[in-house]
Amino acid sequence: MASANTTLYMSMKERIYVRPQTVVKVGDVATFVGDPAVIQMLRPLPLYPIQMSDGQLVVIDVMHVIDAIHRRLPHVDVVPVGPTETIIEVLYDRRRPHLLFVALTWILLFVGSGLALMNFHGDVSMEEVHRRLYFLITGEFNAEPLVLQIPYSLGIGVGMVLFFNHLFRKKLNEEPSPLEVEMFLYQQNLDQYVIANERAKREKDGP
Repeated sequence: MASANTTLYMSMKERIYVRPQTVVKVGDVATFVGDPAVIQMLRPLPLYPIQMSDGQLVVIDVMHVIDAIHRRLPHVDVVPVGPTETIIEVLYDRRRPHLLFVALTWILLFVGSGLALMNFHGDVSMEEVHRRLYFLITGEFNAEPLVLQIPYSLGIGVGMVLFFNHLFRKKLNEEPSPLEVEMFLYQQNLDQYVIANERAKREKDGP
């Protein structure tokens, strides 16, 4: 049994992933610093059983974890550090997408992005710009300045690879791409909304 002056520092994990019908334990949602023997006793404590009615996201509050710890070891002082909630994402089995659906989606994106580029170049009269540049550089008029158009077309592809920092599945360097940064910020905003929504539900339902 822990002594009265045992203190544990606890940090809640921001997000964990579990399967349906899993019993979430204290050690799944939090990390601890303190007496190793006490921590070993706390990790396997059951905290919350995942049910089918819970949906895909469940929020565990730090007070829920502290309450579970005090029921088992009432003389342990828990000092929370960092986040105050953990989002549990339940991973349900998903059907593998049909090959035809993937192919149609790829074709739609390919055609759509191509049309977007064509419309942009039409709006800014890029062909006329290339003709004028060719005339300014060489002093001769050329209706089809391929010496400018071919490198420009290749440069668009290379520029997209460098901008998104990916070549197929290979990452060019450790720096995150703008898309990854936007996805990270979106995930943060989504998590904050889920937590705020869960708090509002708890306040509405009462203790």
